[in-house]
Amino acid sequence: MAVGAASWSFTEEDFAAITQILQRFLFDSNAKCALLIDRSGQLVTTVGERPPFDATAFATLTAADFSANDQLARLIGEKDFNTLFHQGERESMLLADVAKRVILVILFDTRTTLGLVRLKMKGTVDELSRSIEAMFARQTSSPVRKPALLADADDEIDRLFR
Repeated sequence: MAVGAASWSFTEEDFAAITQILQRFLFDSNAKCALLIDRSGQLVTTVGERPPFDATAFATLTAADFSANDQLARLIGEKDFNTLFHQGERESMLLADVAKRVILVILFDTRTTLGLVRLKMKGTVDELSRSIEAMFARQTSSPVRKPALLADADDEIDRLFR
């Protein structure tokens, strides 16, 4: 089961670091847009071209998609699928688990290739994972814990399959 991300926050410096990592990725991969979504379906940030759809609804659906695929992985004997790929005629998206807490979604078109996006995504996921883990470590060591506002979507789906 993935670790939830329902109650967390980050500083301006954290946000700037995440934005810089994602901007560098978009430049290196020639992808259109990067969205960072927590496991409860909340949009954390969007970098790059503004998506032509409701990003909040997209974030919720993405978290549900990732959670459903975690269940599918378990049904076939895998622990999880840490990367998902959805290909369309003109637009595609690659999703990756980051530190078992957030989902990185990359939207791209024919200006780049899946191979280049996947190649550049590995280092980006590693870098984001270190940043996200550092944020959570800071919050875990702080004496004040904020209550969870939303239950994790993956936890709810896990309960449905029990």
